[in-house]
Amino acid sequence: MNNNKHKILIVDDLPKNIQVVANTLQPSGYAISYAQNGENAIDLCYKNDFDLILLDIMMPGMDGIEVCRRLKAEPQFKNLPIIFLTAKNDIDSITQAFEAGGVDYVSKPFKGAELSARVKTHVTLKKQKESLQELNATKDKFFSIIAHDLKSPFTGLLGFSELLIEESDTASPEALKQYYQLLYKSAKQGYDLLTSLLEWSLTQSNSIKFLPDIHNLYEIVREIINLLSNNIREKNINVHFDIDKSLMVYADTNMLKTIMRNLISNALKFTHPGGEIFIRAKTTDEHLRIEVQDNGVGMNEKTKNKLFRVDENSSRKGTNNETGTGLGLIICKEFIQQHNGEIWVESEINKGSSFFFTLPKLTKSHSPLIAMQ
Repeated sequence: MNNNKHKILIVDDLPKNIQVVANTLQPSGYAISYAQNGENAIDLCYKNDFDLILLDIMMPGMDGIEVCRRLKAEPQFKNLPIIFLTAKNDIDSITQAFEAGGVDYVSKPFKGAELSARVKTHVTLKKQKESLQELNATKDKFFSIIAHDLKSPFTGLLGFSELLIEESDTASPEALKQYYQLLYKSAKQGYDLLTSLLEWSLTQSNSIKFLPDIHNLYEIVREIINLLSNNIREKNINVHFDIDKSLMVYADTNMLKTIMRNLISNALKFTHPGGEIFIRAKTTDEHLRIEVQDNGVGMNEKTKNKLFRVDENSSRKGTNNETGTGLGLIICKEFIQQHNGEIWVESEINKGSSFFFTLPKLTKSHSPLIAMQ
């Protein structure tokens, strides 16, 4: 097990006790944090994503039992394992510790090997549980889309096709044109949904090979804009470029096109007719940062926190009642992570949203040709 990413919080009012526990666990590679009272411990939990807490019971002010109760009362800490590490070993204290939500109980003085083994066990169990929950969420999302989202465009296709059959001899040219447009809209909705499902299913089965190379970013973005030109004209959206025409990027071209298509489509969806979209790229000391900004409807913090999670329903209707599944941003996140990049969003209600993501900065090591220059 690679412990380098696993974060442990030690809570004890005595610095000497904290040091002894830290010295026991640090050789295993854990990232150690500490708190000397209950209030500070709870505050740190809100600011950090800990994998496990080692918690003393006897502390001035708020004791360990109360700390555990308060944390377990919050949904976000439900799966956070808490091991009580304390000199209190009477049956009442042990019972209260488990009733409060603790997963284990180690008495002081402890044996280093025993403590390390128990910490490793509970961290591993937490990661396995999270993985299982994610798999279940993925399965539920997939079947939900098949059961509900796919039904809508096919209902439209069948309904408008039936109307065309029944009224083809009597309907006016204007009515027939409207039916054709509605038929196309339903077909396009179904096609877009199936495309997202296919891309997502391929990422889940690790069937997409990561093949990065050097590409011109401006040309890739221009290709996506041309692909979405009908949507842009339909909503009369002004799209602005702020990308150097000679800017090269080291990325998997198919993944990058999928990322840009999803982000720009998302911006179009939530921008009012006549609105604006800005696409920017900036090279920093560490990476290349790309931004897709719109002046559309924006979103609140609750919606932002759902965007990149498969276990949350983040799908919303666009300004022209455009539909979606929320899969596009999840796919973007997975593809960007394969590039060792990050994606995030800044947004304000009724003012618009800006989606940012990073890619590796192009260096001489990415190409023998560049290295020779």
